[in-house]
Amino acid sequence: MFRVSIARSASTVVARRSYVLASRTIRPALQYRCESTGTPPLKRTPEQQARKEAKDRMNELQHDWDAKEITYAELKPQTESPVPDTYLIDVREPDEVIQGMIPSAINLPLSVLGNSLHLDPAAFFEKHGFKKPQKDQQLIFYCRSGKRSASASDVAKRNGFTNILNYKGSWLEWVKKENVNK
Repeated sequence: MFRVSIARSASTVVARRSYVLASRTIRPALQYRCESTGTPPLKRTPEQQARKEAKDRMNELQHDWDAKEITYAELKPQTESPVPDTYLIDVREPDEVIQGMIPSAINLPLSVLGNSLHLDPAAFFEKHGFKKPQKDQQLIFYCRSGKRSASASDVAKRNGFTNILNYKGSWLEWVKKENVNK
């Protein structure tokens, strides 16, 4: 019995050694290298390509973007002597605007902002009563507490506007500071 087990293990060792030697000599001939792990590029229609590029631009805009903020001290002089190239936009709803507005501000509610920025200049003027801002004009957004104005800044950025400021203190801070100053 002992002899049989030694004979079996010896034959197994010889068989394994010949398999290893054979695999070393055969392997290089069968070896295949593939440099790319991805799928080959698909042929897209012009419409699909345009959609992909728009999606890529949108992702690029979303990447780590926050609107620059403006403080009360920086905003106050602009309200006292407004310039035509700057729009101070109140994004609160009309029923909230009844409480009052920051001087020189215009009302463009967040609920209509996205659609309004897509209008042509004539339709925009007809709907809102003031000229549509240009993409490079300064836009300063405010609301009641600073949340909607941050969203409005994001909407403007996604629509191609480049000079955007968010008055984070918004209406609540404005009223508090103005009442203290009186």
